Amino acid sequence: MGVTDAAIEKIKEMIICGELRPGDRLPKEADLARRLGLSRNSLREAVRALTLVRILDVRQGDGTYVSSLESDVLLEAVSFVIDVHEDRSVLHLLEARRVLEAATAALAAQHITDAELAELERLLGEMTRSESVEQLVEADLAFHRTVAVASRNPVLASLLDSLAGRTTRARVWRGITQGGAQERTIADHRGIFEALARHQPDLARAMATVHIAGVEAWLELALDGDRAVP
Repeated sequence: MGVTDAAIEKIKEMIICGELRPGDRLPKEADLARRLGLSRNSLREAVRALTLVRILDVRQGDGTYVSSLESDVLLEAVSFVIDVHEDRSVLHLLEARRVLEAATAALAAQHITDAELAELERLLGEMTRSESVEQLVEADLAFHRTVAVASRNPVLASLLDSLAGRTTRARVWRGITQGGAQERTIADHRGIFEALARHQPDLARAMATVHIAGVEAWLELALDGDRAVP
């Protein structure tokens, strides 16, 4: 189990055993990290993950609270968990993205302009400077949209925009829970950018394929882990 996953489990245990109840405020970060034997960074990542699925509620300037845990509040979280861990349709969407992204990148390598390359480089800078997984994924989406437009095929661009939006939550969850995922994401995009800048279609196709395949591999492991017998 990864460090962030372990931190998530420890906070969940506090809620399940009743030590933290709906509406309760979590202890100060430093105190809770020390008590749970976690680094503050690991605790922070766990809080972000649990906030994403509506278990915790971070109130700026006030603190972090356990949500009401009522069914209507958790409905979106339940949908999220199904999407990422049980419903293989997300994996099917990623498979489709892998095929389309590869073809789109190859076309973009032939048609991309200097202005579009400059925009991609700017977005790479945003990814590197991102202070959260959500910011990185936002720049990631913009990067792929720019590549799609550069393919000069509006049908491909429209299809990819639809598919990318439906896999966003899985990508955010991966960035939070998988160690090194953010660094790999940036490196993948840098490789795609360099292939496009060199106007090498075959290389661009390969780099795009590797990038999406990495997300697929993570999701496959998550699904296999859910099915594993202890």
